Amino acid sequence: MEIRNLGASGLRISAIAYGNWLTHGSQVEEEAALACVRQALDEGITTFDTADVYANTAAETVLGKALAGERREGLEIFTKVFWPTGPGGHNDHGLSRKHIMESIDGSLRRLGTDYVDLYQAHRYDHETPLEETMLAFADVVRAGKALYIGVSEWRAEELRAAAELARELRVPLVSNQPQYSMLWRVIEPEVVPTSRELGIGQVVWSPIAQGVLTGKYLPGQPPPAGSRATDTKGGADNVSRWLKDDVLERVQQLKPIAQDAGLSLAQLAVAWVLQNDNVSAAIIGASRPEQVTENVKAAGVKLDAETMAAIDRVLDGVVVTDPALTRSPRRSEVLG
Repeated sequence: MEIRNLGASGLRISAIAYGNWLTHGSQVEEEAALACVRQALDEGITTFDTADVYANTAAETVLGKALAGERREGLEIFTKVFWPTGPGGHNDHGLSRKHIMESIDGSLRRLGTDYVDLYQAHRYDHETPLEETMLAFADVVRAGKALYIGVSEWRAEELRAAAELARELRVPLVSNQPQYSMLWRVIEPEVVPTSRELGIGQVVWSPIAQGVLTGKYLPGQPPPAGSRATDTKGGADNVSRWLKDDVLERVQQLKPIAQDAGLSLAQLAVAWVLQNDNVSAAIIGASRPEQVTENVKAAGVKLDAETMAAIDRVLDGVVVTDPALTRSPRRSEVLG
């Protein structure tokens, strides 16, 4: 397993991180989830990402059970706060001091650990002063409940404002967790250059575009039974944007490029995001242990300039790059 620094910090993490969004506590039965985590550990993955909102806190509980008995010093455990959890009361979401302080304790209890390595703001909170949020995070760090802080899906100007406060408060803001793949490149124009300047690393999610970059979805054909596109618990909504024939046709055209590189399509997709020097890790998910084994083979792969250019030629016209598509919801959107 390739090991990288998280941003400019001294924290070392596995280049492939294991995440349990849309799987643990929802799509995947607990025994299968535990098997996937065991396989991740066997493959050298040490970095595990979750969030309190995943399966309404159940995902944290499953991950905590899966990691129980492992040497804590040999793991990097990440979680997040922002989205509504519990009964959805008026303080059960956002980045207020109250919600952060209560949420970190709940997360630690469910994960069965005294601290998390990285505590992340799952989105930007437009209704809470950033100073309040950053001070609360700083206090979480000083209390020893988190070692580093990060964010997820923040814009360049939001990252810059948070980094200035983090410097004043003398706490390590080290990461951003955005969506990033061959098809979805909205962080490249603004977020990545700003992050390089600030010493912030990307821990990217959906590197295989919700499974589309595996090539299993074929143009002109219905999604395979049992795939994420047929899932009624949220998976179908997330993958639907890519289920267009022009996109699916281009993905099929990537197959000879992957074959020439000695990779599967999924491995090519994960390796592609890891070529970006601002990416510290790519998060993979799995419903079966063999998927973990397949995807970790992308770690340490170097794609040459010709291969990268060939990918760009194939996907020209279907890649999304608009930085304005990085956005955090307003409270009315969060609460529906």
